[in-house]
Amino acid sequence: MDDPRVLDANAVAGALQDLFGRDVTAARHECAHCGHRDAIGSLRAWIDGPGVVLRCTGCSEVVLRWARTSAGVTLDLRGAVSVSLAAPSD
Repeated sequence: MDDPRVLDANAVAGALQDLFGRDVTAARHECAHCGHRDAIGSLRAWIDGPGVVLRCTGCSEVVLRWARTSAGVTLDLRGAVSVSLAAPSD
């Protein structure tokens, strides 16, 4: 990963928190393409397009992407078999 445009998903932690209403960087995901499991914060982030694309560290396929428009947010999670969030602590 020598491309300076590629970051890990922790770089978009604030945007992810806006989308999900809580910090999800430690949430676990499973890639629909290769089955790799890891924290969302470990995904590779491409942020220089019209939206944000998060790719698997195992196979580089898209796991999660979103774009903001004047109409709202379009969120695509079809690259994740699952996303597991811990119960919020009170």
